[in-house]
Amino acid sequence: MQSSSEPSALADAFQRFVHGLPHQREFSGIEIVTTGAQRKRDGLALSVMVDNVEKSAGVDIATCERVAARINVALDAFTEPYTLEVESAGLNRPLVKPSDYDRFSGENVRVVSTLAIRNAKTHRGKLAGVRGNNVILQTAAGELPIPLEVVKSANIEFDIRADLARAKHAKNQQKDQP
Repeated sequence: MQSSSEPSALADAFQRFVHGLPHQREFSGIEIVTTGAQRKRDGLALSVMVDNVEKSAGVDIATCERVAARINVALDAFTEPYTLEVESAGLNRPLVKPSDYDRFSGENVRVVSTLAIRNAKTHRGKLAGVRGNNVILQTAAGELPIPLEVVKSANIEFDIRADLARAKHAKNQQKDQP
């Protein structure tokens, strides 16, 4: 939780409720990726990023709306003003837990480190999971271990050009089929 002052009862209730959502039958396929609560001039800004537990399923707008509606009902008893943002993790999903690195093994990723590794802080490659306390990237220069404790941020890098090329190739193969 991000907050510029002491946590409020609203922020605490928000965190507890959001982290309990995946345990409700209606939201059992939802994963909470990140949450935030930040004090703003006009109230508390609450945010939650959700994804589908199935790697390639994603989350649609209707699901985000259902999550937002459920959170708003749960926070209805609070008089403190707040705004709520519920968003999908999207195509460039952040990797925030060590288990994310194994779950998305084989994906192209971008990892930013707090310390320079091989003279760089930004690293791109194919994710090969976690080995010990290191995130393993397959790069053009070979295997690159990055200690988890120096990972500042990491996310999947969706390549729209490659996706369009795959779709075009598949369409052309279908045309060539008798």
